[in-house]
Amino acid sequence: MSDHTVLRVKGRVLVGPEEVRDELWVVGGRITYERPSGAAARDVRTVQGWALPGLVDAHCHVGLDHHGAVDAATSEKQALGDRDAGALLLRDAGSPADTRWIDDREDLPKIIRAGRHIARTRRYIRNFAHEIEPEDLVSYVAREAKRGDGWVKLVGDWIDRDAGDLTACWPRPEVEEAIAEAHRLGARVTAHCFAEVALRDLVEAGIDCVEHATGLTEDLIPLFAEHGVAIVPTLVNIATFPRLAAGGASKFPRWSAHMNRLYERRYDTVRAAYDAGIPVFAGTDAGGGLAHGLVGAEVAELAKAGIPPVEAISAAAWGARRWLGRPVLDEGAPADLVVYDEDPRADVRVLTAPRRIVLNGRVIDGA
Repeated sequence: MSDHTVLRVKGRVLVGPEEVRDELWVVGGRITYERPSGAAARDVRTVQGWALPGLVDAHCHVGLDHHGAVDAATSEKQALGDRDAGALLLRDAGSPADTRWIDDREDLPKIIRAGRHIARTRRYIRNFAHEIEPEDLVSYVAREAKRGDGWVKLVGDWIDRDAGDLTACWPRPEVEEAIAEAHRLGARVTAHCFAEVALRDLVEAGIDCVEHATGLTEDLIPLFAEHGVAIVPTLVNIATFPRLAAGGASKFPRWSAHMNRLYERRYDTVRAAYDAGIPVFAGTDAGGGLAHGLVGAEVAELAKAGIPPVEAISAAAWGARRWLGRPVLDEGAPADLVVYDEDPRADVRVLTAPRRIVLNGRVIDGA
């Protein structure tokens, strides 16, 4: 497709959950709903189907695998895996690799980075995070706020080998000061949290989002709703909890039993959060141990948890993009969209099989 080709997307354009148009046009890489005329209309390529804005994976890790940072070739492969699944906007929730070069590639997804994870010493996966003590938390948060794209990622809880279970990583005063510093610098803060124990302090300290959030309980859910704290459940990742629990059962039986309880109530937790008005967004946690390209499967998991299909789609489309401050299928917006053979609102599993992907106004053939 040349730079001069006009693209016509015809069929059903899902501008919003309820707003549907018959077609849109892409001229000069941008969306318009006005039919081009004259010379601009002579070289037209037509794509038919059901169109959505490019999907969002709101929790993944480009430049990371289970060993730590990866090389550029592996990072490229990860980004391509997301792109070919229709995930054209990624919130990178922590990576030790420098992936800024991806920003210069018009054929790769757009990335919103949270810098590198910030964890307590010996309380996270080796080679993933800055591992520090509480007295250094504010300075490291300020550092990552300046390196990232408006987000900072904390590790809020992890297994404490002395306690034999998940415990909070940070004292309340340091968390309050660190989040305040991030906000002063214009960054939002999110935190990895599996368990219950760290959540109240983080929310009351002003955190903006919690990843996984499997520890949400009846007393904590109203607190999240009151403060407007979003969650990204990463249910495709939570599905690995039984395997992890089995692997640590002999050495850490309390932790193992806890992980299994969190897993068993995962769908109830997500549905209760949604019912309470907590913003829920789709993220896969790809890159640490999971393959990239699972955003469609994550939306299906959200629907399985009881979130209405249109709202589950929005968690990876209209709603997620607006939460991250990025456009949807607006007049004049960059043409990042995905086209499907069927209406995904009727069956969210359609999202796992894109028919065509359009990124920066170009049809990605062979995706």
